[in-house]
Amino acid sequence: MKQERWSPHVTVAAVIERDGRFLVVEEHTPDGLRINQPAGHLEAGETLVDAARRETLEETARAFSPEALVGVYMTHIDQAEGMGATYLRFTFCGTIGQAHDARALDAGIVRTLWLTADELRACQARHRTPLVLRSVEDYLAGRRFPLDFVHTHSVGPAQTDS
Repeated sequence: MKQERWSPHVTVAAVIERDGRFLVVEEHTPDGLRINQPAGHLEAGETLVDAARRETLEETARAFSPEALVGVYMTHIDQAEGMGATYLRFTFCGTIGQAHDARALDAGIVRTLWLTADELRACQARHRTPLVLRSVEDYLAGRRFPLDFVHTHSVGPAQTDS
């Protein structure tokens, strides 16, 4: 019997700061209403930067211009019966455009909020994951890697590795 290959869920997130406040979303999750950065899963054929742009637009109705990578984070979440999921998250920072009022927010997103770092620290129990605050703290500490730190190499079907 062939064993299934394990692979993590690859996600992206955006830390967006303006005038001392951070853009976050309030969203429905299986654990109730939670706060998160604009974030989501990498889709087939996308670069990480493109995924961060797309997810931010879908969740905030605002165009995101990534400027740097804040960090790469891995989280393992244990679930019932020994099952679990591992998430590999690439968090970018950058600037945001004006809201597109006619654009609907992604399913599950209730609203966007601008919160200070202290407000985010005060509501940690409502964060979707501990990475919400960790990403902000890393951003505030000045952690930045140039976008070319993340390289995308596309290969044709005959050149794939197994």
